[in-house]
Amino acid sequence: MPEGRSVQQDKITVIVPVFNMASDQRLSTCLDSLVHQTYENLEILAVDDCSTDESGEILRDYAARYPGRVTALKTEQNHHQGGAKNVGLAHATGDWIAFIDADDWVVPDYFERLRGKAAETGADCVGTDYSLVSTHTMTPGKQVANNHPEQTGELTLEKKRSLMLDFGSLCVKLYRREIILDCPSRFPEDIFYEDNALAKTWVFRMHHFEYIPEPLYFYYQHADSTVHTVTRQRLEDRKIAAEIMLSEAVKYEYFFTFREEIEYAYTVLYYKNTLFSCLQGRREKGTYAFVTALALKMRRTFPKFQENPYYLERTDAEEKKLIAMQQRSPRAFYLYYRLLWCYRHLRYGKRSS
Repeated sequence: MPEGRSVQQDKITVIVPVFNMASDQRLSTCLDSLVHQTYENLEILAVDDCSTDESGEILRDYAARYPGRVTALKTEQNHHQGGAKNVGLAHATGDWIAFIDADDWVVPDYFERLRGKAAETGADCVGTDYSLVSTHTMTPGKQVANNHPEQTGELTLEKKRSLMLDFGSLCVKLYRREIILDCPSRFPEDIFYEDNALAKTWVFRMHHFEYIPEPLYFYYQHADSTVHTVTRQRLEDRKIAAEIMLSEAVKYEYFFTFREEIEYAYTVLYYKNTLFSCLQGRREKGTYAFVTALALKMRRTFPKFQENPYYLERTDAEEKKLIAMQQRSPRAFYLYYRLLWCYRHLRYGKRSS
């Protein structure tokens, strides 16, 4: 930063993708936390992704009440969070970029704290912790460590390896504009898990990461959250996100530098989490074919994924056993897992009743 330039002179653009968030004061709680930030030079781009509730009206009301602070944008078609974020990025004029989900909120000095940390250290990305809450409160709930101190500072190869593995949520961070907007890639549209597709490319482009180990971001827990909803389409979306993540690593030529990290991330996103999420109590038509094709694709993409050091270290013994069984015999695995799930459901279900 040039000598004598105030931190507050830098503009921060915060992008808020919005779809049907009017109920339960979700959207208004989020926007209230942003319009009352202590950081003055803040551009709030709230993007209505063709909501069918009153979300659009709420955005227009905030834009009218806070001109120059809030801009209400709208997508031409519903393209999920990735599409809404891309619209926001196309309009962003800030020196720094941030994202916040429309059902979450932040402490009043959130951006002042993050931008201040960047100014103190020279970081081009700053993260923080978040807390899990089920009511609209400013009292932190369960704190989740989104990063750890060993990842901070000038990014050596080892620190980048760590961030490739454990970058945490993209929302709970502030990015220098160049990291995102000087890169041709944009979020994939029409799918969930769009953040997973681009996170590693952003890490590759960073030079200095810092972290505030305090829960400054509030992550609202409710039944409609993406992480709490399992559908076949969302399982397919997870696979698509993993494929894009892999293609990004090849496109920008960091795949071979971070091969083990990419391989493990792909294994978790494309295969392991999708496999076990699909089988948790599901009996819909085509499940066997779905998980069998999943195993085949995993083996073709990374034939030796079970020898990956991160897989060996981070996968528990039972999951390793089940995955090895599926790789040997998809049918035997499927029958065994279904019986195992039914047994546990009956045993523990009776205990809890």
